[in-house]
Amino acid sequence: MKTSAVFSAALSLLSLVPPSSAKSTTTSDASTFKPPQVWKNANLVHVISVEKNYVKENINVLIENLSKFPQDEYYVPFTGDQISRIGGVEVKDRKDTKAGPFVAGAYEFDPKSDVQYLRIQLPTPLAPGGQQTLGISYYVLKAYKPLPAQIKQEDQQFLSYSFSAYAPSVYTTLKQKTEVKLPSANVADYTKLPGSGDVAEFPQKSGAKLTYGPFGEKPAGAVEPISIRFEFNKPVSHVTNLERDIEVSHWGGNVAFEERYTLIHRGANLSSLFNRVKWAQSMYYAPTTHALKELKFPLRAGSVDAYYTDVIGNISTSKFRSGKRDALLEIKPRYPIFGGWKFPFTIGWNSDAKNFLRQTATGGYILNVPFIEGPKTTEGIEYEKVQLRVILPEGAQNIKYTTAVPASSIDSFDVELHKTFLDTIGRTAVIIKARNLVDDLRERELVISYDLPLSASLRKPLVVFGSTLAVFVGTWLLGNLNLQFASK
Repeated sequence: MKTSAVFSAALSLLSLVPPSSAKSTTTSDASTFKPPQVWKNANLVHVISVEKNYVKENINVLIENLSKFPQDEYYVPFTGDQISRIGGVEVKDRKDTKAGPFVAGAYEFDPKSDVQYLRIQLPTPLAPGGQQTLGISYYVLKAYKPLPAQIKQEDQQFLSYSFSAYAPSVYTTLKQKTEVKLPSANVADYTKLPGSGDVAEFPQKSGAKLTYGPFGEKPAGAVEPISIRFEFNKPVSHVTNLERDIEVSHWGGNVAFEERYTLIHRGANLSSLFNRVKWAQSMYYAPTTHALKELKFPLRAGSVDAYYTDVIGNISTSKFRSGKRDALLEIKPRYPIFGGWKFPFTIGWNSDAKNFLRQTATGGYILNVPFIEGPKTTEGIEYEKVQLRVILPEGAQNIKYTTAVPASSIDSFDVELHKTFLDTIGRTAVIIKARNLVDDLRERELVISYDLPLSASLRKPLVVFGSTLAVFVGTWLLGNLNLQFASK
């Protein structure tokens, strides 16, 4: 493994926060809990990006401690439905990138309540009167609704998104504005609000960006519902379930990858039956379409033996190119995927273990692999549920892991046994379940460290040798048996 990769793995192990520190908590006085009013937002900029088929939101806020005591907990409110679709929460200090780590997780004070909170724990308590600039970012999945919900095969697709012109906050905000970044300047419709000062009307439109505000002081919980409807003539790809298996073989010097996708197009449905002839004719002039026609998977250099199947069997409409610098797997479904259509499929490939695995000075091993890879598209792709299973050699022990994927998206971590050919006690399998991930997080590292005793390394060849020897001895013994009747 290259020196840079080794350094990256070591840095990840030292600097990342264990996911267990961001699990949601529950209070005993659930029905009466309200975040204490110990903060005010002196200035806030809310940036909403709808450029991809998921929403990315950034809240940059200057907070000030109003309490007489140091404070280290800051809350952001969401509805119950919203918080179930939020993932990839990350918080940092906008003025001091080295400050941290910030711990963010859902604070479930009452599962039946429509108001839920995201709790952010500051790395150090902020003194009375102190200020700090937070950068809060997160992704919202299943955010859009196609409008109209049904269109013709050749029509343009439009999506709508509803939100508040004021950023969600349980604290008083003195000054704020909301910026909306769009995929194109073709905005069919958007809510208009009375302006202030020299601006007669909000939003101000500049190319593919809308700006609501600046607004003056707003109380805690202030809401101003607005909606936008914009052209998005691309696939709205949503993976409801991704099962990703990584199998490590020391004796074979190989790392095998397999990914099983259940993908659905969440865009506008067809208003009439699919016309194959019309689709074939349109391929000659290559019009822009909201149908999913192909997916491209960039893989690590040296990847080999790629395959692509679905529930029927092998699919030949794929291309695989592998070189010294990179590798690329291009796949096409058996038919174009329109809104409401599902596309379950499986891909897999092998790679040299030296690209991902190294041995430490103490004799242990460190495996450094991407948490998710998946297709790379301009319109993006979102993952509702992800199960990552890393199958280590038989006898692996003292397993530890860390990942650059935001801790708020990690649901569980388990170690189980996976039995396959020539195993005795079974291989150690690390199973990590995550939710609400997006392709912006592809290539985020998963680092697993483990020990493999010499006895465990020799177990398989000894089993193979012993089994082969037993077969030969058994054959020899059977060959020497005298099965004839004794003559008188």
